[in-house]
Amino acid sequence: MTRIQAICSTIFALVAALTTSGACTKAAPPAPPPPPEVYVTRVVQKDVPEYLELVGQTQGFQDVDIRARVEGFLDTMNFREGSFVRKGELLYRIDPKPFEATVAQARADQATAQARLTKSINDVARYTPLVAKQAVSRQELDDARSAQEAAQSEVKAQAAAVETATLNLGYTKVVSPITGYVGTTRVKPGNLVGKGEPTLLTTVSQIDPILFHIGVNEAEFLRVSRRYPGRVGEPPRAGGIELRLSDGTEHPYKGRVYAIDREVNSTTGTIGVQIEFRNPEYVLRPGQYGRIRALIDTHKNALLVPQRAVQELQNQYSVAVVTPESKITFRNIKVGPRVDTLWVVEEGLKPGETVVVEGLQSVRDGMDVRTKPFDSNEQLDGAAN
Repeated sequence: MTRIQAICSTIFALVAALTTSGACTKAAPPAPPPPPEVYVTRVVQKDVPEYLELVGQTQGFQDVDIRARVEGFLDTMNFREGSFVRKGELLYRIDPKPFEATVAQARADQATAQARLTKSINDVARYTPLVAKQAVSRQELDDARSAQEAAQSEVKAQAAAVETATLNLGYTKVVSPITGYVGTTRVKPGNLVGKGEPTLLTTVSQIDPILFHIGVNEAEFLRVSRRYPGRVGEPPRAGGIELRLSDGTEHPYKGRVYAIDREVNSTTGTIGVQIEFRNPEYVLRPGQYGRIRALIDTHKNALLVPQRAVQELQNQYSVAVVTPESKITFRNIKVGPRVDTLWVVEEGLKPGETVVVEGLQSVRDGMDVRTKPFDSNEQLDGAAN
């Protein structure tokens, strides 16, 4: 028993010693995680041109509808559809024979009226001295003078009838009023035209120069108008406008503002603007779509940051600025126009400050960060992989 008690005492003493030793030794605390890594860039300052880009459609400088102005059967069509025609060139001919007959009848009636006028003049000349000798009555002289006045009026009326008939005969030759491209014909020879209303025959468009129509939204129009208040009411003079066509090519000639509509379209909320472009090769035709780019302003010493660095929440814009102590501070900013992948900052930043471009989701205000320079090409390549 004594031996057993001694063994137990020894075991208890070892356990107590181990327990006391473990209680005196504390575990080392875990190392804090490293600050998050973010990609940053400096705020750039430079002159920035501001462009207005809008989609629009071409239309002829003049688009003239060719209509039949007199009633008759279409006799001939004297042009090739879709061809180039010159001002005064014959396009159609309406059967002239009925109008030639009308002219002949009007001239015959005019000759008859002229003969009556001559007779009445002779009667007045003959009766005047006879009245003085009391050979004829005063009443006869008055009647002769009245007949003379009536004959004069008849001659004028018949002259107007001849002029009208001649004019209608001239309308049987339908000529182009302008130089340009003629469209397809709406009516073929043999059809009756001009009955009841002027029949549309075809359309001729002047396309050099050609107009490009765009719709500028109300906000943009107000912004530009307020920027140049002294130009209100003056003829438009903005030029150097570029036109990119639907196949991606650029029109070789720069355009200028030709006209601005008088009112805002209540349906679309835009105001129409016509831009004039030279088109000597006739590459542009009415109805083509394209995109114009017009320089509307140049921001001097503008501050630029990547669009990816800007956060938007309920129309409030902010960026994460990295201080010289590598700490994050969020700052509200006022943004201006976008320029490619950059954004103009009008208020809230200073030249040379550093902003976070990548890693915004892992930072908060006051946090320490590790920074790496942002390389847009490298980031895009990494995203693609």
